[in-house]
Amino acid sequence: MFFFCKMRMKRIGTYLILIVAPCLIVILLWTSQHPPPPPSNDVQLLTQDQLSPNMPPAVSRRSLHLWPPCHRNRSMVNITGFSDLPVRLQNFLSYRHCKHFPLILDLPHKCGVTDGSDIFLLLVIKSQPENYERRQALRATWAEERKHNGAWIRRVFISGTSGANLQKQRMNQLMEVENRNYGDILQWDFEESFLNLTLKQVLFLEWLEDRCPRAHFLLNGDDDIFAHTDNMVEYLQGVNGSLDSDEHLFVGSLMEGTGPVREPNKYFVPVQVQESDTYPAYCSGGGYLLSRHTAKVLFEMSKSVALHPIDDAYMGMCLARAGLKPSSHVGVNPGGLRLPPKVDPYDPCFFKEVLMVHRFQPHQMFVLWDQVHDPRLKC
Repeated sequence: MFFFCKMRMKRIGTYLILIVAPCLIVILLWTSQHPPPPPSNDVQLLTQDQLSPNMPPAVSRRSLHLWPPCHRNRSMVNITGFSDLPVRLQNFLSYRHCKHFPLILDLPHKCGVTDGSDIFLLLVIKSQPENYERRQALRATWAEERKHNGAWIRRVFISGTSGANLQKQRMNQLMEVENRNYGDILQWDFEESFLNLTLKQVLFLEWLEDRCPRAHFLLNGDDDIFAHTDNMVEYLQGVNGSLDSDEHLFVGSLMEGTGPVREPNKYFVPVQVQESDTYPAYCSGGGYLLSRHTAKVLFEMSKSVALHPIDDAYMGMCLARAGLKPSSHVGVNPGGLRLPPKVDPYDPCFFKEVLMVHRFQPHQMFVLWDQVHDPRLKC
């Protein structure tokens, strides 16, 4: 009886092998020819075989995520007067050499398979994680992704991290949820601060070169500006056809003949950071327009120009290094509009023809955007 059962079990085992083996072979052949599609959630870090073949080379892509930690330059303590500087400037000098940080939230498909050649105006908006209401207001007003005059407008918010420990974790979760819902956030693992705005700009230029080098023009601005993006598209399209995005363009509110602030305040720049008492010409950092050609030049120059704590002055330094100059546009007003006394400062007629004005609260942005687009508005 035992021998009979044993023989029967052997025969069943043989049958199972004959049945299962061909099935496994079919499954292996199918999966080799039909790999699983990449995840649709841009928040995830994509592996090499998930990345689009139309993207730039893999080494550059992967490096955006995998930069090693950058350590303090302890030799800075030997600089004369270093110990007398505010701690924030001591930290700036100690980490000034750090120009690469890991990307926490990426947008690998923001510009599509054409590397952004169909994007006429890319809105690059500086925002801190806690500024959720501002981002929501912009998504529903001037930063809405849409076509105007046949030209695509797209947006990205660029950010670092805020807070520490549990607060930082919660802020990062907020950014992740937003990115999952809207697909418009780039976030790096560095601490948000006024002195790190320059670092944020350099990190974005690196991302742009890697992910979206063919976007024609860019608006670089804060998340509390009112940007009349319809007017921007029309200005860039010009009366005689579009401006050439492969030529130099850097336009905003021009600042000339200025220099570092030597008195301790938010804008304080000591001689340990910059010895010269003058800045090259630059445009106010509240907002400016630039071409993809100029963005590429700025990225190349940033590789050799030391970081500076004033981000708009730093852009001027990079332009000067390349032998280029910024220019002015009357429609860019980072200091606000100069209006007659005793008039409504939010009268939409004053904003109908502007390009950009600083600063606005989210509720003001909603109302003004609606008013300037009201067909019944008479000025």
